Amino acid sequence: MDLRALLREIPDVPKPGILFFDITPLLGHGEAFRHAIDTMAERFKDCGATKVVCAEARGFIFGAALAYKMGLGFVPVRKPGKLPWKTASVTYDLEYGTDTLCMHEDALLHGEKVLVIDDVLATGGTLQGMLKLMESFDAKIVGIGVLVELEFLNGRDKLGELPFDSIIQIS
Repeated sequence: MDLRALLREIPDVPKPGILFFDITPLLGHGEAFRHAIDTMAERFKDCGATKVVCAEARGFIFGAALAYKMGLGFVPVRKPGKLPWKTASVTYDLEYGTDTLCMHEDALLHGEKVLVIDDVLATGGTLQGMLKLMESFDAKIVGIGVLVELEFLNGRDKLGELPFDSIIQIS
């Protein structure tokens, strides 16, 4: 199935010069969405994770579905002020600014094995921020997965030697 054909390219979003890859057409195609989740689940089936950790908002779509499919716990990582309990946070750089991510302090056990999932890997800022947040919990990252990898932005370089997989690669 050609999942790439279901992505819509929108120029100058969120600011001039940025090409935004819209995943909503893929999400609206039931068979394609199922194929994406099934492919991720197959690729990470032996990773040993106990939880899937995802950043809002589009990462939740894939992370929650994948956690369900794999029978794993789900940990939401959100913007400041969105979680009702005590949180740990990290501020990180994006290709168009900075952002902050927060996670409940009791979301992970010390040393827990986690699978980090997001929708798109661009410059790697969000995933790098999530990895820093996982370090504060001494979590063991057993895999990182995304639906779309924008290879031309070299975001994978920021992830080190951690196990990584993407479903769609755009050069």
